[in-house]
Amino acid sequence: MKIIDKINQSIVENKPFFSLEFFPPKTKAGIQNLYDRLERMARLEPAFVDFTWGAGGSTSQLTLELCQSAQKYFALEVMMHLTCTNISEAEIRSALNSARDAGIKNILALRGDPPVGSERWVKRDDGFAFGADLTGFIRTEFDDWFGVGVAGYPGGHPESASLESDIAHQKSKVDAGADFIITQLFYDVEEYIQYVRLCRKAGIECPVIPGLLPITNYQRFKKFTDFCQTKIPREISDQLELVKNDDAAVRAFGIDLCVKMCRELRDAGAPGFHFYTLNLEDSVKAIVGELGLIDNASSRRALPWRQPTVPERNNETVRPIFWSNRPQSYLARTEAWDSYPNGRWGDSSSPAFGNLNDYHLIRSGLGQQKDKRLAEWGEPQTFEDICNVFVDFCYGKITHLPWCEGSIRPESKRIETTLVELNRHGVLTINSQPQLNGVDSADPVYGWGGTGGLVYQKAYVEFFVSPADWGMIESALKLCPTVSWHAVNNAGDSSSNIQEGVNAVTWGVFPGKEVIQPTVVDSVSFEIWKAEAFSLWKAEWAQLYPEDSKSPVILNTIADEWYLVNLVENNYINGDIFKVFEAAGLLIKSRVRDSAQSVNEDMLNI
Repeated sequence: MKIIDKINQSIVENKPFFSLEFFPPKTKAGIQNLYDRLERMARLEPAFVDFTWGAGGSTSQLTLELCQSAQKYFALEVMMHLTCTNISEAEIRSALNSARDAGIKNILALRGDPPVGSERWVKRDDGFAFGADLTGFIRTEFDDWFGVGVAGYPGGHPESASLESDIAHQKSKVDAGADFIITQLFYDVEEYIQYVRLCRKAGIECPVIPGLLPITNYQRFKKFTDFCQTKIPREISDQLELVKNDDAAVRAFGIDLCVKMCRELRDAGAPGFHFYTLNLEDSVKAIVGELGLIDNASSRRALPWRQPTVPERNNETVRPIFWSNRPQSYLARTEAWDSYPNGRWGDSSSPAFGNLNDYHLIRSGLGQQKDKRLAEWGEPQTFEDICNVFVDFCYGKITHLPWCEGSIRPESKRIETTLVELNRHGVLTINSQPQLNGVDSADPVYGWGGTGGLVYQKAYVEFFVSPADWGMIESALKLCPTVSWHAVNNAGDSSSNIQEGVNAVTWGVFPGKEVIQPTVVDSVSFEIWKAEAFSLWKAEWAQLYPEDSKSPVILNTIADEWYLVNLVENNYINGDIFKVFEAAGLLIKSRVRDSAQSVNEDMLNI
């Protein structure tokens, strides 16, 4: 959707938003690290992200790819930068056509800085001179397809004769068709307040979003503020001088300063905040956390999973639960589908998922991640070592498993003790959710769909288990009639107590709507997922080690011989999915007190 619509909605609801800016890295390792960072930052539910454009289109292809990936794989609303620097009208038209073809709906139209090595900005004969010219071109050539943002300068553009003349130029950009303004970085809140006041006096009524650069490093701060000729209040300079040689103290000061500025800006009427991240995350995450902007992140989601922002998937409302920890894989595998599930899974389970070798995953740069994975997973010499890796993941000591593209989800953390106990006993869990019975849809952990609704879940757990332990679990399942299950090994030997069909495991009830059932378990998809799940033992883990070492032998044995099992406790009111493991002797209840049922009890006590 257009960013201006999200901004206007936030203004109407009087809820401040935040957005994030990133730049294209120069190396493959940097790109992979940025994708990992985007994955984490997307969970904060920013209103949008934007990616910068190198002078003369020097990063144009990578900028476009980053924008596409952010939309497809991270379900982020995206704005692409576009500058006039050393680029022709024909090249700009081509870039805009590529953006439109990629489904990108928002452009930040900029004149741009002088090319590297040049002190002055010079217009090309076949190009544009100002951001207003570029904005007008976008509107003339593409009508209303793009939402357009432009830059603003609270202290006045360095090349402007005065702030008043700069405001006049600003109005020309808005008159040419700009929807909103994002300011250059500043550290004097009064500058922003005065700038907005002058904009309004000049007849500029569009939203003006303050652009903020958290101070994370003294030298970097000096470099950027000198380059942008940013005015620094004396009190900030003096305080920074005192701690400039202590990086931790500089970061802490930067966080406190930015939080203070945001609160003052909000009091002054700023609709939201745009953070120049410099591809870093810790300070920005701390700032939006202090401001309470991520407290209601779950209520900003229309569904339990983030919906891709590409138009062709707008009607997708149902997914199998199996890929919930690998959403990028699911999106890539289903990219070529003609239609996406809407309402119930139904016939949409039949289209072929892409084969494992037929799709490109942005996580494919395993070589870039090898050292990190080895540091997290070590070199397992026994099955117990494997169990300990899974235990560490449950505790949050490591941030990734082959079956989990990010750290353990908050809702699974609520049953952490039980999951740890299972993994210690060789039940290697890769997906789980506790049962819920009418939890507020705005709950910060479990909520989705906005406010005013109630959400429900059946307890779910999915795991790898040895043939011997599966035999004990299968016998125990006879004592648990409300649990449905499906088990399969890599050779295709499978068993289940359900016929082919669909079982909704998450649903929501909202005023004036039909019941929404966005997450399901179904036999057809499980068979597809099974191939991917077993392959990851070898493709993402065993291949880290020399073939003649002990680690791949253990990992390949699990892939070749163990079972993948999913269990659903259909009694979402007072069932207990973990009784299966108690009966099988794989869980000692006296040592565990965070069963699925306790989540509902905790909710009643809130």
